[in-house]
Amino acid sequence: MEVLVAMDSFKGSLTSPEAERAVTKALTQRWPGCETVCIPISDGGEGMLDAILQVRGGEIMQVACHDPLMRHIKARYAIIGHETITQHDTITRHKTTTFDGYPVSEPAVIETAVVETAEASGLSLLGLEERNPLLTNTYGTGELIRHALDRGVRHFIIGLGGSATCDAGLGMIRALGAKLLDESGCELMARGGSLERVAHIDLSGLHPIAEGGATFTVACDVSNPFCGPQGAARVFGPQKGADAAGVEALERGMMHVRDLIRQQTGVNLDLVPGAGAAGGLGGAFVALLGADLRSGINLLMDAIGLEEHISHADLVITGEGKADRQTLMGKVPCGVLRRAQRYGVPVVLIAGRVEDADLLRAAGFAQVVQVSPTLQSLAEAMQPDVAKKNIARTIAGLDLADLLANDGAW
Repeated sequence: MEVLVAMDSFKGSLTSPEAERAVTKALTQRWPGCETVCIPISDGGEGMLDAILQVRGGEIMQVACHDPLMRHIKARYAIIGHETITQHDTITRHKTTTFDGYPVSEPAVIETAVVETAEASGLSLLGLEERNPLLTNTYGTGELIRHALDRGVRHFIIGLGGSATCDAGLGMIRALGAKLLDESGCELMARGGSLERVAHIDLSGLHPIAEGGATFTVACDVSNPFCGPQGAARVFGPQKGADAAGVEALERGMMHVRDLIRQQTGVNLDLVPGAGAAGGLGGAFVALLGADLRSGINLLMDAIGLEEHISHADLVITGEGKADRQTLMGKVPCGVLRRAQRYGVPVVLIAGRVEDADLLRAAGFAQVVQVSPTLQSLAEAMQPDVAKKNIARTIAGLDLADLLANDGAW
């Protein structure tokens, strides 16, 4: 029996590899003959960089940059070969070499940089008391991109999840050479609380390669618009530390930048699903850098060749910190399920907390199991050692024989 383990992180508790090791250990103890294959996975948020590196390999770059509050830190991005990332991308350049004195044109791989927004602009970089999207920005993410551009990288995979920001992506674009000017022509810093003061986005100093010589594929795990009731400020502002007054200030700023971008570029971000991801960073990539927004989970599954592993498996185990109806809106377990259904492979979903279990089972999961005891507090359940024990107990209690016997029903 071969079991494919493809877990998202239990955010704030276990990374994707840690959760998978807990599952694998319990599987091999309970069923010693079981073969397991672990594929760390992410929907574009924290963990995307490591997931791609583990499967595809690459070169890690450590870069001096700024965190969301403009403090000096070091953050990572990775460089990999372009052809390893997506099947539908076929961009190549040609170099000329010689053979017996005659010139020969042959394809040369275009390097791809994998940049995870959470590395330099992530919520995890801030203490609880520091979280305030009125004060944070995405400048550090732009610095990572600029570093790669200066090395000659021409293609980028950007993961948007886990940001601490709601600056409409203006910090990122400023780090790439753009200027944010107020009505007097004075340059502004970019942060969520200053968006209303921006009168003009001057792109004349934009990095020349970013302006037209680079392509950006952005992994986006949400479909939220740039602003409005389901937009970046109202939905994600409170999660990033904004109070009610702060949310209203952010919303006014996002609406102002939306109108400014439409006036300057002609792009209507109201029509771009996912433009509100990472506090509007998704919209900035689309409108100012011509990026392609893609489902984060689908992009990553293609990048790591997950479907090939699924096709050889007898069972798939996936999971995340909390599973509910939002799981079916493009989260990791849903993406894994959809690929597994192509091959009739049953999928077990485990999560720290489960809501809407009937809805999840109706979607096609063979089993939906909450690993944390009902009476266990969230604080206790999120302790890494406790979470691992809960996972182990849950896996040991699965009836795999019954699942496999009913394989055709899934």
